[in-house]
Amino acid sequence: MRNFKIIGLTGPTGSGKGVVAEYLASKGFKVIDADKIVRKVTSPNTVCLKTLSSAFGSEILNSDNSLNRKALAKIAFSTKENTQLLNDITHPFVYLEVLKLVDEYIKNGCTNIVYDAPLLFESNGHIMCDYTISVLCPQNVRMERIIKRDNITKQQAQSRINAQHNDDYYIKRCDFTINNNSSLENLYKQTEDILKKI
Repeated sequence: MRNFKIIGLTGPTGSGKGVVAEYLASKGFKVIDADKIVRKVTSPNTVCLKTLSSAFGSEILNSDNSLNRKALAKIAFSTKENTQLLNDITHPFVYLEVLKLVDEYIKNGCTNIVYDAPLLFESNGHIMCDYTISVLCPQNVRMERIIKRDNITKQQAQSRINAQHNDDYYIKRCDFTINNNSSLENLYKQTEDILKKI
């Protein structure tokens, strides 16, 4: 029996998942952030970035050959097929890095790991998790957060939301659900209640 546990943390963009991840980190959990890993695997001259450029065109690159995230997002979230293609290309690279980090943390004696991944199920990341938690939030609140956070238009934010699953998708697949629809204190309390159960 293994002496560590991995919690998969997921939810749609703008739901407040990052706040829960920070709280778990303050409780001693090692957090693996899928978004940070995506930035690493899509840095200049990586195989992943070259593959993305071949698939979506050189217009997703800046003049210094770094990834233009807004340009990629505009194309990738324009159709379900493009979103799927983006995921098909990036997920294997991300998953490999995640496994390396998990291995490193376990070797260093870590017993509690959180894998914070918006696309936890789509990338099959849930397979390595002992428990899965989703963080959900009303769509209008998510919209405001995405616009402010990423400095994008309402239309761009809507296309990102449209490219993701509805709440039922997460509720059906996750062991636990946190509803981020009131105060920060309530968010922390729901998180604590889940930690007592696992």
